[in-house]
Amino acid sequence: MAEGDEARSREGTVEWYLKALTNYVGFGGRARRREYWMFALFNLIIAFGLAFVDVVAGTGVLSLLYGLGVFLPSLAVSVRRLHDVSKSGWWLLICLIPLIGALVLLYFAVSDGSPGENSYGPSPKAA
Repeated sequence: MAEGDEARSREGTVEWYLKALTNYVGFGGRARRREYWMFALFNLIIAFGLAFVDVVAGTGVLSLLYGLGVFLPSLAVSVRRLHDVSKSGWWLLICLIPLIGALVLLYFAVSDGSPGENSYGPSPKAA
């Protein structure tokens, strides 16, 4: 493995989470699977941690504030992930169909992105 490839493969998971957070209103472009899933993983970990603190403290404020804070970044990274598989961000509305919608979105989220450039921009893997 080349030195650049090895360094790229060791990129930390926190950097992927922060990349999605800092691009919180970036609905254009494409997001790799790794960016999307690392953001989802950290969201899950933080949400469970805050829910635990809320249960211990007897409030629901921290979880609510965090949920409101990551709503736009979650929406933006989801739209960019759909762009990577050559789908419009409007496909997110399919989640309104119970079960089937979530399964379709899960399929898109785990699918490999379109190789090369598509109508939403160049492949993030090539960058």
